[in-house]
Amino acid sequence: MCAHKNMAGASGSHQQVDGERLGIAADVLRHLADPTRLHLLYLLGDGEQDVTTLTEQVAASRSSVSQHLGRLRLAGLVQARRDGRRMLYRITSDHLSALVDEALGFADHAVRGIPITPFRGPPAFP
Repeated sequence: MCAHKNMAGASGSHQQVDGERLGIAADVLRHLADPTRLHLLYLLGDGEQDVTTLTEQVAASRSSVSQHLGRLRLAGLVQARRDGRRMLYRITSDHLSALVDEALGFADHAVRGIPITPFRGPPAFP
């Protein structure tokens, strides 16, 4: 994600975003706005897991976890595959995993009272 922005800055032009990209990004962020879904995506960043394993790690019932996974699957943020009687879920994108990690890193600063590094913008090139 940062690499794309830095490349645009390096060429001297600011990358334009259109309404479709903004809409998709906003939709992804809406799905991340739920703490249970955010936690599930964070856990899936480590690899495939089934509902039972995920339920043991989050503060939600099995039914709730299944419903959240269903919403994430319909949104295209996770994929499912059958392994015998189990359904295994995985996150669909490294970009999404990085977004979750960045959001949690930002939150970590707030929770621990660590000053947030100010944005300095892209590096200036002569």
